[in-house]
Amino acid sequence: MNPLRTVGGRLALALLLVVAGALAIVYVVVVPSYQRSLVNSRLSDLDHTLRSIMELPRAPGASLNQAWVEDDAAPLANARVVVFHSACCPTLLLPVADSNGGSSRDIGTDPIAIRALHHRGIVRGKVERNEESYAEAALAVGSQGPIVLLSSSLHNDLQSVGVVQRRVIVAGALATVFAILLGYSLATLFARRIRRLEAAAERIAGGRFDEPVVDEAPDELGQLARAFERMRQQLASLDRARRDFIANASHELRTPLFSVGGFLELLASEELDAETRTEFLNETREQVSRLQKLATDLLDLSRLDAGRLAVARESFDLAAAGELLTIEFGPRAAASEHRLALDLRSGVYAFGDEERVLQVGRVLIDNALVHTPRGTTVSVVVTTANQSARLSVVDDGPGIPADAQAHVFERFFRLGGTVAAGSGLGLALAREVAGLMDGRIELESHAGATSFTLVLPADAFGQPPAAGTLRSDDASGRSSERIVQV
Repeated sequence: MNPLRTVGGRLALALLLVVAGALAIVYVVVVPSYQRSLVNSRLSDLDHTLRSIMELPRAPGASLNQAWVEDDAAPLANARVVVFHSACCPTLLLPVADSNGGSSRDIGTDPIAIRALHHRGIVRGKVERNEESYAEAALAVGSQGPIVLLSSSLHNDLQSVGVVQRRVIVAGALATVFAILLGYSLATLFARRIRRLEAAAERIAGGRFDEPVVDEAPDELGQLARAFERMRQQLASLDRARRDFIANASHELRTPLFSVGGFLELLASEELDAETRTEFLNETREQVSRLQKLATDLLDLSRLDAGRLAVARESFDLAAAGELLTIEFGPRAAASEHRLALDLRSGVYAFGDEERVLQVGRVLIDNALVHTPRGTTVSVVVTTANQSARLSVVDDGPGIPADAQAHVFERFFRLGGTVAAGSGLGLALAREVAGLMDGRIELESHAGATSFTLVLPADAFGQPPAAGTLRSDDASGRSSERIVQV
């Protein structure tokens, strides 16, 4: 694989570019500025020296000749001292004294000296002569008088600049090599962590949730690894729930299907009498009803899991819903020798979906009738408390064991030793539907009393029904009347 296509290679290249760019900036800023600093320092020295020379005492009318240059100016200047007189034209000067003692042809057209002829005060600058650089300062004595020039070679100064330049280049090369090695090493370690996350993602995508994703680093990759670990745990939990759901659903479907199949085979026999045939038909109908209820519950649960179960949030009469549930389950309660009572203490309005509230109420009443012995009283109670509307189903049965109360809302959970007519989905579905309506289901149970309560937001502005007569059926099927005071 091309190294530049890897994260490690790209990070190393990025680090190299950063280091190289920083070194280039250092080179551009440091070397020229250092050179300018040295030249300006030398020019300042020449300026100061020239002023000192011109302040030297000399006899009135004494000329600035070779003797003055050699005896007075040169020892103080530590630089080449040249005295010019102006010639026939303003761009040509005539050297009359030179501390070098030799020919002055190389300096006869010096630009700094020519500029000093036309300016008052000291003129200074850098010139190139014979492929060498010089710092110079010049001063014209009088309006047309002689010109004194100090010239100092910058050879040593530029050599110092060259040394610095070479050292910066060498240091930059070493820093670049070090940046490549260090950057690639760190990038490789960094890329290794990314590859571990990639391998973990591949495992999770393949359905393997047994190996945890571990990266304790506090940086962004560590945070990403911890997010992957949370995702792995959630997916593992969902996968276990899915397997359990499929296994339990298969079991729940298989039992009534086998029963229906067996009854159909028996009904095909010609030796059955009419009474037995009727009994088998009734059993078949019950199993078909059980299948229908199980299919409906499974469909609702799948919609809940997919987030596609819609519920309304509107004001409705919870008291009327409680009355409707009591009437609906009256014949069933009488058939199982239960007394079904309605305790409506006041007209109660709640926010929610009335059809879903009836669905939850049916689950709660059905559980009470199935799991309590004959002769037990099951009461439907509608009240308000703490700005909430409450629909309670209370029975005086044996109660739910304390260790089982935390599990009754789990899917496919059924109490040991109880009647196995249900699928174990009703309470789970009821709790989730209540949550969609911004409500909840509360459970209180002890020996001799069990209460399941659907709690919904109350509508304080609803209009309660007028005082009237609500009907409840006892176990004998006789209708009793209860006056509800509003």
